[in-house]
Amino acid sequence: MSDQKPGLGDELLQLEQIVRRLEGEDLDLDAALALFEEGVGRLRRSREQLRAAELKVQQVLEDADGELRTEPLDG
Repeated sequence: MSDQKPGLGDELLQLEQIVRRLEGEDLDLDAALALFEEGVGRLRRSREQLRAAELKVQQVLEDADGELRTEPLDG
């Protein structure tokens, strides 16, 4: 078992699979709740990873004199 956390792409893929199972299968309530809880946890981790990536981008854009330039990530 690896100590490495799943990457953002892995988390999003798993979230997509969870949504498909919740939408497509006739699950009992306990199974549906367990999947929902797993999905919420994966969503939180994904948001944390996105926030960390945003902070790294801001650090990279920091000027040598310490002034922070922020630019939209979409260009």
